[in-house]
Amino acid sequence: MTFLRRLAVWQCLRVRRHICVQTTEFSAAGTVLSPKAERQPWTPFYTHNRRLHSELSSEAAEVELNKLEGGDTGIAEVVMCRQHARNSLGKVFVRQMRELVSSLHHDSTVRVAVFRSTVPGVFCAGADLKERAQMANAEAELFVHGLRSLMTEIALLPMPTIAAVDGFALGGGLELALACDLRTAAFSAQMGLIETTRGLLPGAGGTQRLPRAVGFAVAKEMVFTGQRLGGERALQLGLVNRAVEQNSDGDAAYREALGLAREILPQGPIAVRMAKEAMNRGIEVDIASGMAIERMCYARVIPTRDRQEGMAAFIQKRPPQYIGE
Repeated sequence: MTFLRRLAVWQCLRVRRHICVQTTEFSAAGTVLSPKAERQPWTPFYTHNRRLHSELSSEAAEVELNKLEGGDTGIAEVVMCRQHARNSLGKVFVRQMRELVSSLHHDSTVRVAVFRSTVPGVFCAGADLKERAQMANAEAELFVHGLRSLMTEIALLPMPTIAAVDGFALGGGLELALACDLRTAAFSAQMGLIETTRGLLPGAGGTQRLPRAVGFAVAKEMVFTGQRLGGERALQLGLVNRAVEQNSDGDAAYREALGLAREILPQGPIAVRMAKEAMNRGIEVDIASGMAIERMCYARVIPTRDRQEGMAAFIQKRPPQYIGE
């Protein structure tokens, strides 16, 4: 019994020490702040940018978070930068994306999130087939289950999300874009769920989200044939919200997504989040249940300071200044 008690105490001390390490604040240089500074309001570790994580780890960043400033404060960019593998969905990429998405779930300062790529001509090339080929059947099935879970986490982000498709978005790459609320694309982009050409079927939400975006008949044709769509055709089918001619920098879809984010940014952030929740939850149920969901979401907006500010701004004929409270 004495040994067990000692073991329990030791485990408890380890947990307490782990919590202390996790909640210690860091300065911009990555050094521990003084005790006086530690008494200041705590900033969660996940709000620090990816640079600090990279300094503490030898692992190269394949996904980064970039929070815009100035007039674009409130817009965050999820930047995919796995250059050597065309943003394919490998283990490191997926893990880093999951960590980043998890941090966004709890970040009330982000009003719009834009998913973009810095790899020329590619949004996301889908599965990392070299990695997948090394997996046993059970391991591959578990990995795809995790990938499906990641796409669901992206879809459940509370703020509006926009995928900027400036190049190839194939297989899992299109499934990632489909997990976002809105999509912009360059005319030259190529989008498709091509899994059947590899003897597979879409396994990260594609069979469910594509029909909801373009209708069942079109979705079935796309999946059965593995066909690819350009930006103009994707716009005609409703797969993307906006499509534009590609520019010389190769980032036309990103610029269009940023413009769309700027249109969302001035609106009441709580109202936008509640509207997203009402629509996302309501589309899965009958109309009567959907109305009940809308009523509950509306009730959560009524007591906010932002609603009062919106009414006051309307009466005073001035732009509202929302604070997200």
